[in-house]
Amino acid sequence: MSETTQAAAAKLPAPVPDEGRWKSLVFIALAQLMVVLDATIVNIALPSAQEDLGISDGNRQWVVTAYALAFGGLLLFGGRMADLWGRKRAFLVGLIGFAAASALGGAATNGATMFGARALQGVFGALLAPAALSLLAVMFTDAKERAKAFGIYGAIAGGGGAVGLILGGFLTEYLDWRWTFFVNIPFAAVAAAGAYFVIREPAGGRNRSALDIPGVVLSTLGLVGLVYGFTRAESDGWGDSLTIGMFVASAVLLLSFVVVESRVKAPLLPLRVVTDRNRGGVYLSLGLAVIAMFGLFLFLTYYLQIVRGYSPVRTGFAFLPMITGMIVGSTQIGARLMTRVPPRALMAPGFLVAATGMLLLTQMEIDSSYAALLLPAQALLGLGMGTAFMPAMSLATQGVEPRDAGVASAMVNTSQQVGGAIGTALLNTIAASATTAYIADHIGGAASRSQQQLVQLQGMVEGYTSAIWFAVGILALSAAIAFTFVTAGRPGVSASGANDATDDELKVPVVAH
Repeated sequence: MSETTQAAAAKLPAPVPDEGRWKSLVFIALAQLMVVLDATIVNIALPSAQEDLGISDGNRQWVVTAYALAFGGLLLFGGRMADLWGRKRAFLVGLIGFAAASALGGAATNGATMFGARALQGVFGALLAPAALSLLAVMFTDAKERAKAFGIYGAIAGGGGAVGLILGGFLTEYLDWRWTFFVNIPFAAVAAAGAYFVIREPAGGRNRSALDIPGVVLSTLGLVGLVYGFTRAESDGWGDSLTIGMFVASAVLLLSFVVVESRVKAPLLPLRVVTDRNRGGVYLSLGLAVIAMFGLFLFLTYYLQIVRGYSPVRTGFAFLPMITGMIVGSTQIGARLMTRVPPRALMAPGFLVAATGMLLLTQMEIDSSYAALLLPAQALLGLGMGTAFMPAMSLATQGVEPRDAGVASAMVNTSQQVGGAIGTALLNTIAASATTAYIADHIGGAASRSQQQLVQLQGMVEGYTSAIWFAVGILALSAAIAFTFVTAGRPGVSASGANDATDDELKVPVVAH
């Protein structure tokens, strides 16, 4: 920074934060909870919805896939629209659209309507999620306040999926599967009303450049191809010709996207956002960690319900130690230490603690004790993930230019969405292969029907533990990447100890009314 700029900055009054920012956080967090809940709550209701709507086993996957493709494919576009329109406006449009799509899903009378409703949920979710995160990024600029705000947000982002299992179990078991959709409407109504009256977005942070249409087309098609490729690999195998074709097409499209973004005047995703060493490290380590977590949610749900015979509600409550761990790790460890230590000092150990919890789960047997094995393993997983996720989400948007806050936030969601698609497909494939091999080797020695059923259950557990070993390695890799690539110092201080403030950060935000 030049002496002239320093002198000018010295004369600037201290930034005046919006007085309603903490109230705003309540409604932003509520909207984020709704989106995260939806990722798991529908899975609990899927068997009931399939039977009621007459959806075939072959088409059942589209209840999940339609949402994943729209959400994952349009996240970058949604983040750019938030930068262009304004985050508050994008947030409100996303909320209202998501609620309307949820109402359509709850009222569906056939499979086609359900698939369409899920796709629309994905479209509006892709606008809502990056708008919510970027609002936090531009409203909370003080290091200590940012730590608290992102601690709450990180706890919701990490634990919301498990909360969805509890809520989904209650609604499906005691009411009707349709309420897993209708429940989004009151969430959205409260969040939208509160946001409209309370949120005051800092002015001057919009990116009013012309929309990069080639970038939108290439990124959307490329991400849709990638997510669909992994989804198809799970059901049709990795050697399926269409699966391979999707991966090849996705690679070509995304490579073309990078080339276009490096040449256009106003790119959809400025490469400066992802080539920053710290942000790149966050996106990569988060994406890998989500691969491990998504597989785990699936395996534990199947283990508890099929192997152990838990009801949907009891299964949901069985995840409480993980939720508690995530809340404690995010709000009590991450938020308290984020202003005192560099992010990698929280991220790398957090991922390793989570890996330790995952390692315990490799010891699962058909009759494993919940209190002695599953409870401590989940507590460690939640504690580690909560501690790591919170500084990661904050760092992903820290120091980014205000005009890029939307796309930087969208990249966080994109890494998680792609990681989830990879995790579900990859770990499911590993588990299925191990299960098939175990049953083939042991079924011959089972004389009675009960013995055959026991072999099949043991084969399922063998498959889960084999896949969980891979998840342990993936989390260890996440820790290594976080420690190696994320070199930022604690907030406000660079790795060398110098002040990190840039010219952009010294500008006084003006509250827009």
